[in-house]
Amino acid sequence: MDTKPHSLQLNRGFGKERPHFICHFFSCTDSSLHLLQSLTMVSHKEFETAGKAPGLQIWRIENMDLKPVPKNLYGNFYTGDAYLLLYTTTAPSYYIHMWMGNECSQDESGAAAIFSTQLDDFLGGGPVQFREVQNNESLTFLGYFKSGIKYKQGGVASGFHHVLTNDVDVKRLLHIKGRRAIRATEVEMSWSSFNKGDCFIVDLGKEIYQWCGSDCNRFERLKASQLAIDIRDNERNGRAKLIMVEDGAEPDALTKVLGPKSSITPATPDDEEVETSNKKKAALYMISDASGSMKTSVVAQTSPFKQEMLSLDECYILDNGIDKNVFVWKGPNANTSERKASMKAAEQFIKEKNYSSKTQIQVLPAGGETTLFKQFFSNWKDKDQTTGPTKAYTIGKIAHVEQIPFDASSLHNNKAMAAQHNMVDDGSGKVQIWRVEGGDRVPVDPSTYGQFFGGDCYLILYSYKQGSREQHIIYTWQGLKSTQDELAASAFLTVQLDDSMGGAPVQVRVTQGQEPPHLMSLFKGKPMIIHSGGTSRKDGQTKTGSMRLFHIRQSSSRATRAVEVEPSASNLNTNDIFVLKSPDCVFVWKGAGASEEEMVAAKYVVSVLGGQSTDVAEGKEPAGFWSAVGGKKEYQTSPTLRNMVKPPRLFGCSNKTGRLVVEEVPGDFTQSDLATDDVMLLDTWDQIFLWIGKEANEVEKTESPKIAKDYVESDPSGRRGLPITTIKQGAEPPTFTGWFQAWDQHMWDTDPLERIRARF
Repeated sequence: MDTKPHSLQLNRGFGKERPHFICHFFSCTDSSLHLLQSLTMVSHKEFETAGKAPGLQIWRIENMDLKPVPKNLYGNFYTGDAYLLLYTTTAPSYYIHMWMGNECSQDESGAAAIFSTQLDDFLGGGPVQFREVQNNESLTFLGYFKSGIKYKQGGVASGFHHVLTNDVDVKRLLHIKGRRAIRATEVEMSWSSFNKGDCFIVDLGKEIYQWCGSDCNRFERLKASQLAIDIRDNERNGRAKLIMVEDGAEPDALTKVLGPKSSITPATPDDEEVETSNKKKAALYMISDASGSMKTSVVAQTSPFKQEMLSLDECYILDNGIDKNVFVWKGPNANTSERKASMKAAEQFIKEKNYSSKTQIQVLPAGGETTLFKQFFSNWKDKDQTTGPTKAYTIGKIAHVEQIPFDASSLHNNKAMAAQHNMVDDGSGKVQIWRVEGGDRVPVDPSTYGQFFGGDCYLILYSYKQGSREQHIIYTWQGLKSTQDELAASAFLTVQLDDSMGGAPVQVRVTQGQEPPHLMSLFKGKPMIIHSGGTSRKDGQTKTGSMRLFHIRQSSSRATRAVEVEPSASNLNTNDIFVLKSPDCVFVWKGAGASEEEMVAAKYVVSVLGGQSTDVAEGKEPAGFWSAVGGKKEYQTSPTLRNMVKPPRLFGCSNKTGRLVVEEVPGDFTQSDLATDDVMLLDTWDQIFLWIGKEANEVEKTESPKIAKDYVESDPSGRRGLPITTIKQGAEPPTFTGWFQAWDQHMWDTDPLERIRARF
């Protein structure tokens, strides 16, 4: 069924008026329109793999066609190009993003828009669609690239390609900006590009220099270092040397490429942000094409809205253009042409309103609403709650569920659903694990695969077939209690293993507690078990404590992990399962919100630890349980965490730019996203936490309570008067730490900057 392989294929769903329709919305040039008209519509060959497995897929638009970007170059974007991204969750639900560089042509952005519509169509109209513009990407998009995004100059037209090289003749200068969302932009290789307030990366291929301006603060240095490590590990396959350079102490190698150092300009403040009080204002419009051309009519002039305003038979635009956001909501019973044209309707709406061309667009199917959209409704109820859309939806896909009333709580224990989409390898992948010992790698006994000890470093080689080719990933897992020598040896041995395989593997460096879902799912359905310390060496075992507590939680990708935590009742969490082993008994404590898969994982952990276990349900604990865990204490019992209808959100409050700015942390946040030189705001829906970092300055400390108050009072959903809890770094209560998996109370005993330098 495949037509010409280069084709952008178009007919389905556009009917006879296709050319006029496409021209109207995409402003295609005559030449590209001619190409578009000459093509027929079948599904693109690249769609055959689209959405088949959880994770991210990225294509670049090349000559009006889709070309996949190599995985270890994900996060690199040419500013002259357009890209299509698909993120698939295990449910599965889908997020489609089209990304446009500042210099990309109209033809390319038009092609990206059409491919986006086709892919949406191919996946049954269920995906959420985003339009992304360089430097103004959505948080969802930024969350895929936790170590940062790199903008490269040029593009297809100027002959630049995404090639995997151990490129030795690279010469580029990257300007690093941002504290939560990290962006590295390629700038002119000259001292005039530098300023004292930021970090820059001088990438010379074999050597990567991180230059820090004299006014650059610690957290920004930390983030720039993560990006430099990412370039070394992914783009150079671990084969480059990282060198830290301070302003005023530049080595000869730098002056050789940049010339004699001229005076560096002072720090530049970031662009002014819109007044936060305006950010929450929105209007709601209904879209109709009854008369044949798109029209919008006002439903409500200002937020908060009521969910009942959304009829299942219509499509709507939620206009938050003042904060550069426009949303389209597609009712499941709306007519097909309206649903298909929703992205284009939003683009037309932005033009009519004279909004910035940087405005983000999200197109949402009913049942796939994002947090950002739901916050404008005062009474939003999700899925199983009785009001609101009355149709039942399966997760992520819009489809009627036969006679079974939809029940969100069954998502936890619906084994059929879990089995169908489990992100466990199909068994064809091969896993080999070595421990780093005395500068060498020593094979680990396969019967203990999946167990990792905090005092060790490991190399995990994963081999799998992609088509007829064998592919490899080397995970380098570094325990938090491993020695400096072992850390250094693990990096060296990784390069050595990579060399022995001809430099083909992808390398992934993993710090204990930050395991990616794919690594967690390599152990044939068994949970990954992380012992807080100790080692797996024969006779090298440090004596484990007489009391041990393991926290079992499933990731959003359905892989389970059991992490050893301090054996104290304050670490319990109503959403998860815990295994407590004492010298004379083993308890499996099941929180009210825990899932069946977590229970299965717990039983496996018991089999590893040894002993007969007693199941204990939350709220029905025998006295023996409390005495074993050192007495009853307060722990995380927030029911919000259990329903997770409103996922928690983390923001940083910083005045490093000269005025106080509040910024959301993209992606799944972890404890290391808490910037010790800032105040952080954690919104768990029924309460707000202000976390004060030890190095936060006076302005941040005194002004942030006011920010928290404004944040609640300007909340578009109308929440008011929430409790605001202020806590200090190092004295966090369980009600706060429970939102982070495997909280490590010793994380800040050593300087985070020193820890990351050790990885240089």
